[in-house]
Amino acid sequence: MFGVTLSGYIIGCLHGSKVAQYFSGLNVKEHGLKNSGASNAALVLGWKYGVLVALFDIGKGIFAVLLLAYILSSTVFLLDLQTILLFLIGAAVVIGHNCPLWMNFDGGKGTASIIGIMFGLDWRMGLIGFTLLILVTLITKYLPIGVLFLYLTFCSYAIWFTEGLLPSFIVLSLFILALWTHRENILRIKDGTEPRATSVLKKKKASSSVNY
Repeated sequence: MFGVTLSGYIIGCLHGSKVAQYFSGLNVKEHGLKNSGASNAALVLGWKYGVLVALFDIGKGIFAVLLLAYILSSTVFLLDLQTILLFLIGAAVVIGHNCPLWMNFDGGKGTASIIGIMFGLDWRMGLIGFTLLILVTLITKYLPIGVLFLYLTFCSYAIWFTEGLLPSFIVLSLFILALWTHRENILRIKDGTEPRATSVLKKKKASSSVNY
C-alpha cells in the first residue's frame, strides 16, 4: 500500500498550473485568489487557461486510477482489496495536489483531481458528479457550492456501491479535507465577496492585477 500511496502522491504533485505558467509566464499562485487551481487560473488568465489547468489535473486523476487498475488486473488480489487500493491512490493524488512537497505543501484544492478520480473509478459516477457540479454552479453562480454536490455524489457512490467501510472512510475524509480547503470560499460566499462563476468568462491579461 505504501508504494500505491507514494505513486499517487507523486502524480498528484504534478500541477496544471505549472503548464499554464510555462505558456503564460505567470504564476497564478501569486495572483487572484493565491492558489494553483483551475478556477484561479481562469480568473487571472482567462477561461482558456482555466480549461488547460483543469484538463491536466483531471487527466492525472484518471491516469493514476486507470494505470493502477490495469496493473491490478493481472494480479490475484481480491476485488475488495483492489477497490480499496484504487480509492487509496485517488486519495493520494488529491493529497499530492493539495500538499505538493515542492510548493511547501501549499497547492490547490483538489477539485479537478477528484473529477478525474471519479471518472477513473466509474465513468457513470464521474459523469453524474461533473454534471451536478456544472448545473449547481450555473444555478447558484458559485463554484464551491457545485463542488459540494460533486463530493456528495462521490460519497453516495462509496457508501452504496462499494463493499466494506474503507472506501467510504477514504471519501468522507476527502470530503472533510475539501470543506477545510474551501473554508475561505465559504466565508466569502457568506460575506458576498466570493467571485461568481461568470467571472471566469472575463479574460484577464497576465500583466493585470486582480483584487478579490
